[in-house]
Amino acid sequence: MLEEIQDYWNDRSKTYAQDNLEELASMKREKWKAVFSKYSPMPFEKVSVLDIGCGPGIFSIMLSELGGDVSALDYTPKMLEEAKKNASKQGVSINFFQGDAQKLPFEEGYFDLVVSRNLTWNLNDPLKAYQEWYRVLKKGGRMLNFDANWYLHLYEQEHKKRYEKNREEVAKLGIPDHMTNAYPNSQKMEEIAKSLPLSKIHRPQWDIKVLESIGFEILAFDREFYQEIWDETEKLMFKSTPMFLIAVQK
Repeated sequence: MLEEIQDYWNDRSKTYAQDNLEELASMKREKWKAVFSKYSPMPFEKVSVLDIGCGPGIFSIMLSELGGDVSALDYTPKMLEEAKKNASKQGVSINFFQGDAQKLPFEEGYFDLVVSRNLTWNLNDPLKAYQEWYRVLKKGGRMLNFDANWYLHLYEQEHKKRYEKNREEVAKLGIPDHMTNAYPNSQKMEEIAKSLPLSKIHRPQWDIKVLESIGFEILAFDREFYQEIWDETEKLMFKSTPMFLIAVQK
């Protein structure tokens, strides 16, 4: 499964990187940085950060601009290539690693802050991943996770109705839809998603329960976090799959 997911994101690396780069040229750059600063356990100049599933490195760049000592990990070689190019263009220094989010190559208690976006739904053992993220955090360290119920429509009829209505609304407005076959290999990712455990689980309810069982203290969870970050087009496009925020502390 890991290899299938890696192949998919290798194929998507350039188009996905281009989509994400738009964030650096928009108001979202400062909005994201404000969120990171809000939940940082200390002033960023003193923070050791791990960006897990860094993709093309957009979060990593922002975290470095805030003054953090940033390490970034991804399982996909071509995504890391894009991330390194982007970091170089932005003039920031980041330590890049290829590795598995479910088996991190870092010692216990190494980081002050762990950040991840749109990764946990990709994992075949998200519980193990969360345990690993807890392990590499220092006592008092924090973890921020941003994700969504991207593929719940494959399993629940009511969610499927909302999802399909959302697609119709986007099509009527003439917006290029990231959730349809208009984007490369989207059908392949949907097939992979059918084999992933979080596709059929209601979140962030599941995450909160699991994180507390591991030993995390829940600082905040926001099911409507997307309202804070997304522009109006994204709010329309992802209306049926809103991004949530979970902030926890070890």
